[in-house]
Amino acid sequence: MHLNRYFIYLAYNGKNYNGWQVQPNGITVQATIEGALATLLRLPVPIVGAGRTDTGVHARRMVAHFDWHEPLTNLPFLAEKLNRILPKDIAIDKIVPVKEGAHARFDALSRTYTYYITTKKDPFTCEFAYKLHGVLDVDAMNKACEILYGYIDFTSFSKLHTDVKTNYCRISHARWERDGDAWRFDITADRFLRNMVRAIAGTLIETGRGKLSIQDFSAIIEAKDRGRAGTSVPGHALFLTDIAYPEELFTVNE
Repeated sequence: MHLNRYFIYLAYNGKNYNGWQVQPNGITVQATIEGALATLLRLPVPIVGAGRTDTGVHARRMVAHFDWHEPLTNLPFLAEKLNRILPKDIAIDKIVPVKEGAHARFDALSRTYTYYITTKKDPFTCEFAYKLHGVLDVDAMNKACEILYGYIDFTSFSKLHTDVKTNYCRISHARWERDGDAWRFDITADRFLRNMVRAIAGTLIETGRGKLSIQDFSAIIEAKDRGRAGTSVPGHALFLTDIAYPEELFTVNE
């Protein structure tokens, strides 16, 4: 039987969720969306996300795919009805048809994450930025960022005992920029390991505090030892911000 595949573009505040992926104990974003789809379409609808976000991590743009046995009409209205059912901390942006076999996870060309830190106490951003004390040498942090481009094995920044087959990733962009009263760390790669962004950010902050030199930062990567890197920063200030796909996935013959 021919199945019609669709990509769902969505955003969520991860504060109240035990991450993206369905698990036996705890509320997850994936399970919540699957439940809403099943309510609307009156059948179980498994979805596959572009990746996993950990407990408390947010997404400005997540993509997931699902299949349906017949073409769905009026996709904007379907997205609107989903938004009515879903809790206020999950929002569907759009649902689009894609080629048969298009995969939200495996066909992604790159993913971008953003991490926010601030040295100013602010009751309106405290849930989305990591409050630090003292002054950071952001120039040193950005010099360390450039080191990342020269490596592909990021075992030192990976959570231990994961089920991935390789710790190779290709980072194409990494930089800290001023964003109002906060600093924003943007990082783009073809793929990320579990906990990788938070571990890199924590190690870069140690560099900005003068506790690690640029040479130390390189040595940490080359050691391929998670114990050598800095402490992972908290998840509440991390956002998945973009996922890129090949254009040809969206060329669908109606």
